[in-house]
Amino acid sequence: MYRTHTCGELRLSHTDKNVVLSGWISKQRDKGFVVWIDLRDRYGITQLVFDEERTSTDLLENTRKLGRETVIQVKGKVIERASKNPNLPTGDIEVLVTELTVLNEALLPPFTIEDETDGGEELRMQYRYLDIRRNPVKNNLIFRHKVTMEVRKYLSDQGFIEVETPYLIKSTPEGARDFLVPSRMNEGQFYALPQSPQTFKQLLMVGGMDKYFQIVKCFRDEDLRADRQPEFTQIDCEMAFVEQEDVLNAFEGLTKHLLKEIKGVEIESFPRMTFDDAMKRYGNDKPDIRFGMEFGELNQVAQHKDFNVFNSAELVVGLSVPGGNAFTRKEIDNLIDWVKRPQVGAKGMVYCRCNDDGSYKSSVDKFYDQDDLAHWAKVTGAETGDLILVLSGETNTTRSQLSALRMELAERLGLRKPDEFAPLWVVDFPLLELDGETGHYHAMHHPFTSPKPGQLELLDQDPGAVRANAYDLVLNGNEIGGGSIRIHDKETQAIMFKHLGFTQEEAKAQFGFLMDAFQYGAPPHGGIAFGLDRLVAILGGQETIRDFIAFPKNNSGRDVMIDAPATIDAAQLEELHLKLDLE
Repeated sequence: MYRTHTCGELRLSHTDKNVVLSGWISKQRDKGFVVWIDLRDRYGITQLVFDEERTSTDLLENTRKLGRETVIQVKGKVIERASKNPNLPTGDIEVLVTELTVLNEALLPPFTIEDETDGGEELRMQYRYLDIRRNPVKNNLIFRHKVTMEVRKYLSDQGFIEVETPYLIKSTPEGARDFLVPSRMNEGQFYALPQSPQTFKQLLMVGGMDKYFQIVKCFRDEDLRADRQPEFTQIDCEMAFVEQEDVLNAFEGLTKHLLKEIKGVEIESFPRMTFDDAMKRYGNDKPDIRFGMEFGELNQVAQHKDFNVFNSAELVVGLSVPGGNAFTRKEIDNLIDWVKRPQVGAKGMVYCRCNDDGSYKSSVDKFYDQDDLAHWAKVTGAETGDLILVLSGETNTTRSQLSALRMELAERLGLRKPDEFAPLWVVDFPLLELDGETGHYHAMHHPFTSPKPGQLELLDQDPGAVRANAYDLVLNGNEIGGGSIRIHDKETQAIMFKHLGFTQEEAKAQFGFLMDAFQYGAPPHGGIAFGLDRLVAILGGQETIRDFIAFPKNNSGRDVMIDAPATIDAAQLEELHLKLDLE
């Protein structure tokens, strides 16, 4: 038996009990006449003691030779500690060791395996198996497990059935780039790894499965960000015989359950906001509503004077920073420089101070009087002591720039509190989105999304005006889930493909199997997919998903631990009927 107890289990109630422990040496302290070792496993740390009075000379000397992270097994008796450690659950006891066995000696680790480590991110990713021993990463993975189990429990209790769908599927032209897998047995042909199980879950509805879910790996060959990996995990769900309200209620219930069980937070109801309203009030379709600073559109109160910067703009829009009048001129100049960075792209920024005496002082006083600035304050909701910041230009670009500034201000002012949770449904998205480069429309979500009832006829007249029967669930400024009511008949799906630029032949070649299935009694259906990695990170008080994934990729999409992707040898290429010309 390697152990009778774990290293986080022993308490005063175990005093005088003979125990066997196994784990890694975390620390060793040698005072000459006594040696202490902190023995660590997944469950915690237990202090071991070896001293000249009670420990054999050979054992004491051998103990001094042991290095950090060596795996050992010890036998001994639990005794009460003379100097207790209130910071450890096991801090009232220690184990007086009578026998020690080295199970595996360890090299000196490349970084300290402690909560605060001296290892850089790339180094820790290279030795991820060591990084996982650190409490922050270990606890994140345990937290992810807890969330996942609560998801499975809740959905199963609601009558959902977990069904696995294939990983080797057919490449489609919609969405991000596919990861392709060459077929050895079918020369010149390729599988794709799924970006989503979308068509399969719709086929399960045709098959009568009624309520489906799957916690599933998906793959997208995209540029990476802090919240994006080439492989990611979805909570994928679909329901038959539902309308939008049914889906929203079902998954609002799941989110409430997770917030209550995982975080102890109870939220009565989730507000709803249309896509158009979100863009107008916050500049993006996933607003963080934990704080205010809503946009105020200033065209009517700012384009009547001789300030050509505003007069020539499609949109003049501002926000009020609470208490912002306390900002120094240097701090305001820093914000101006921030919005002019290439990542944001604004040409400049106008500001207006709301002074304590009720007067206003702006950077454009030459053009605007006190009455004008009072109107700015009214539109942006500014009060005494606030600061109004204004951007102008093309509507969508300017909204995006001011949205970025709003989030930056929230970070600087400490308004994005990780222990506060503000969920929100965003609904009524555009069905189609115009590509500025090609001039063609593409599906804003995916080509299987149904238009809102009664709007199908608008596709021929004004495609950009058609609203989708789609919805996103936003939590703390992050989209954690998105879905829609699906098209479930062949005729409507054919119309959708036509407006997306598919010929009948292309549509049949790519999605003929789905359209055929619709002819055999497809029920009305809809669903949603949650990004599990992002959801877990936000519930864990963070927005970077990497530390909640056991073996993540770096910003270049590489696994630096196993050195992947990697080249393959000529024989493998020949088997796959591939030739690489790298010259």
